[in-house]
Amino acid sequence: LKSMKTDLDRVEKLMHDIDKGNTRVDNRLQDAAISIKNLTETTQDLKTALASNSSRGQWGERMAEDVLRLSGLIEGVNYVKQEKLASAGSRPDFTFMLPKNLKLNMDVKFPFNNYQVFVEATTDSEREKAKKEFLADVKRRIKEVQTRDYINPEDQTMDYVLLFVPNEQIYTFINEIDPDLLDEAMRGKTILCSPMTLYAILAVIRQSIDSFSVEIKSKEMLSLFGGFKQQWEKFKEQMTTVQTRFDLVHKGYEELTGTRTNMLDRKLTKIEELRTEQSLPIEGAEEIFEKVSRKQLTEVS
Repeated sequence: LKSMKTDLDRVEKLMHDIDKGNTRVDNRLQDAAISIKNLTETTQDLKTALASNSSRGQWGERMAEDVLRLSGLIEGVNYVKQEKLASAGSRPDFTFMLPKNLKLNMDVKFPFNNYQVFVEATTDSEREKAKKEFLADVKRRIKEVQTRDYINPEDQTMDYVLLFVPNEQIYTFINEIDPDLLDEAMRGKTILCSPMTLYAILAVIRQSIDSFSVEIKSKEMLSLFGGFKQQWEKFKEQMTTVQTRFDLVHKGYEELTGTRTNMLDRKLTKIEELRTEQSLPIEGAEEIFEKVSRKQLTEVS
């Protein structure tokens, strides 16, 4: 009986542990059910929001703005939004300001309806039909961009236009079902880009803007160097003129302190000899000296 009681205690403890484990499992299952419900509601809300063309357009523009900010471009400086073209009534979603007053236009297109039908299709025939309609939608969006005067040499635009598909999965799906579609769009001077490829294109644009700024600064520096050279040449000419004048003054000074001083000293010596011979007083000699000095100074002048 004692041994049976011990075994029964073990069984009771094991049943108690199992009951506690089941409680924890139930709690986890309940939490998972709540999370799945919330995710379902969020997915349904997103699906409802993307069902509207205007909502998809706004969401696509928001995606484009996020990529633009990530690439370092500034609105009003490097690009403008929804600005009407001067030569036409078209209004691209984004216009990028490039060096040398060039422009690059971009539209945002989000072909979603038939893609959603394709994803939710349950039969092969439904998927095939949705795929064809989806490709037709994409081609129509490309045609719209190509017929809106986004490429106009008179408006100094580039000879191609960007079409932004704001979803990597849809962009990849286009490549998978029709790889030639991107090449066909390129022949029509339209470049399809996803968020990742748009970022790469904008990086090139940003680099070109920076390189152009460096080029402009270099030209300004070369212009300043040219002006400095002109002023330097004038400075050297003026220095040569001043040096010539200093040389003349120095030569005149040397003549005064050399030749003319010696001549005056010889005249003074003769005057002193005459005064001594005539036994003239100093006062009389000063008068003679003044006359001789005035004469010598007149000769020097």
